[in-house]
Amino acid sequence: MRWLWQSIEFQQPWFLLFILLAVPVFWLVGRAGGRVVFSSFRLLPARAASWRARLAWLPSAALALAVAGMAIALAGPRVQEGESQIRREGISIMMVVDTSPSMLALDLSEGDRERTRLEAVKEVFIQFVNGDSDLSGRRDDSIGIVSFAAYADTRCPLTLNHGSLTQIAADLEIVSDPTENRTALGDGLALALERLREAKTESRVAILLTDGVNNAGEVSPLSAADLAKTLGIKVYTIGAGTNGIAYARINDDLGRSFLEPMRVQIDEETLKAIAERTDGQYFRATDAEGLRAVYREIDRLERSEISEQKLAEYNEYYAHVLAIALILACVGWLLGATLFRRLPC
Repeated sequence: MRWLWQSIEFQQPWFLLFILLAVPVFWLVGRAGGRVVFSSFRLLPARAASWRARLAWLPSAALALAVAGMAIALAGPRVQEGESQIRREGISIMMVVDTSPSMLALDLSEGDRERTRLEAVKEVFIQFVNGDSDLSGRRDDSIGIVSFAAYADTRCPLTLNHGSLTQIAADLEIVSDPTENRTALGDGLALALERLREAKTESRVAILLTDGVNNAGEVSPLSAADLAKTLGIKVYTIGAGTNGIAYARINDDLGRSFLEPMRVQIDEETLKAIAERTDGQYFRATDAEGLRAVYREIDRLERSEISEQKLAEYNEYYAHVLAIALILACVGWLLGATLFRRLPC
């Protein structure tokens, strides 16, 4: 109760001045009604005052309190319960991820846990979206996914439904058709830019991750970079994995599993040029911790703009006070008309 009185406030506090009317109401009601005038009290028999006489002030007090209560109700008593943010300006982010067979390499494995490059990328991307001990999460951002190998494909359009987004990310698989064993890096970026072109947010970002060299597609990577610059879209590029020889786990026709060396090459010069032309940044991730560090840095660089405008939420109590005032008015009127009724002059 002490807390309630300390935190209560009034929407129209000047109505509280009407509480002063309670004094004249008490006085006028107490003097109203019938009275029998005697020239001398000595003509009346001596006897103790009755309980009605002692409590004759109750109707006046009830009506005076009713006036005070109505004044308080008009002032609008309320208690602030909290604040709700009415505007948050998020970022639109398209993740552009390579799903060509070179992403089978195991050089981003961690400790004794063997995993392909794609599995490592998916895991860190989901942490980037949802947040963990190192990443704050992107709950206000619209995020989508484009995958590419020989062809580019929109896996998830820009969405705030991060539950569906992360499920789609978890289901990404490396292409199995041998004819798709190529890397259309420019087409993947161009498709992501087309999705970002439709975004309503001011800040739009593409994160392009690959472990290879562009060798397919109709759009060159640098042409896509020029388009991103024209659209005002920043591109962060990530070179994932080691250069040279990396090992991938292969299953033969008999179901036997073995490690097979594969030659991999990352076109770092092109990735750097894309980032430079779009005011982005190029990152190199040669192991699992390096990949997490890249996403931490992008998370730090690209933060949502949060409006400080707040909408206060209140519990309104004017109806409660008004109800009490009306009850007091009725009680005062009933008492004056029944138990404490006065005869007319």
